[in-house]
Amino acid sequence: MIIVMKPIATLDDVKRVVDKVKFLGFEPHITNDDERTLIRISGDDRQIDREQINILPNVEAVVPTLKPYKLVSRELHLTDTIVDVDGIKVGGKDVVVMAGPCSVENEEQLLTSAKIVREAGIKVLRGGAFKPRTSPYTFQGLGEEGLKILAKAKRETGLKIVTEVMDDADVNLVAEYADILQIGSRNMQNIKLLRAVSKIRKPVLLKRGFSATLTEFLMSAEYLLDGGNDQIILCERGIRTFVEYTRNTLDLNIIPAIKRLSHLPIIVDPSHGTGRYDFIIPMSRASIAAGADGLLVEMHPKPEDAISDGAQSLKPEKLFQLINDLKQIAAAVGRNLI
Repeated sequence: MIIVMKPIATLDDVKRVVDKVKFLGFEPHITNDDERTLIRISGDDRQIDREQINILPNVEAVVPTLKPYKLVSRELHLTDTIVDVDGIKVGGKDVVVMAGPCSVENEEQLLTSAKIVREAGIKVLRGGAFKPRTSPYTFQGLGEEGLKILAKAKRETGLKIVTEVMDDADVNLVAEYADILQIGSRNMQNIKLLRAVSKIRKPVLLKRGFSATLTEFLMSAEYLLDGGNDQIILCERGIRTFVEYTRNTLDLNIIPAIKRLSHLPIIVDPSHGTGRYDFIIPMSRASIAAGADGLLVEMHPKPEDAISDGAQSLKPEKLFQLINDLKQIAAAVGRNLI
């Protein structure tokens, strides 16, 4: 339920409504639109008699929310959320590219990658210190040592860092090093992790699960906003279908769907979405043309030597080509590549 206040409503009017909502046993959330104050009621509000709210001074309307997600919905938040990553804006007119290797393998590999990423004009470095893998026998990441290497790359290049957190016990540790905390597809519905990350006042990159519906995806984001973190970047990374010639099927339909239903920014991971390095550039072009706010791309100095995901990593020269292509496409749709 959303309570819409009249433009002439005073702070005292808003306080009366808030106090009434709390008296009825619900939690109010206040946001301000262009001219009006909106008050969202969380929880199962179907038992509330709307007339109890309507009669309060300067209440314009009491609107039931039909969707299960409320905080991520445009019903409550009409304007686009812009996530500020220490000066880098995700979700506005700019298109943001994040690039780097799948895994932090060693210091030399990561620092080389960071310098290539910076030379390409990219401002955010990706790299996994904790790696959720399908097989227990494959490389699982360097853990905290990997985080320290990422921190060194940041000091030497000035790049922002996005890296994955896998366990709620590691949230504070990863937050010490990361500018953006990534929640991977396997953990999209890890409720303990979502609740822990919601308490961290840093941007979060939430990847869609490879079998998740649109509603399930947005409900996971709802956990983060409900816990107090509204700096959420959604990420489409491919879903499982009957297609066998790519690792996943990159669902670009979800971009306009998210834009219609939610105020949160959405970026695309064409590396995991296809699993093929030769598909990354065309699918990246398509993503930006479809309205994505950015990309998360895997690049490795020597993909043939990569410990993980070399087959879906761009070579450095292809990363430069990608950036040149995206500048033109971004301009064509009225945006800027940064």
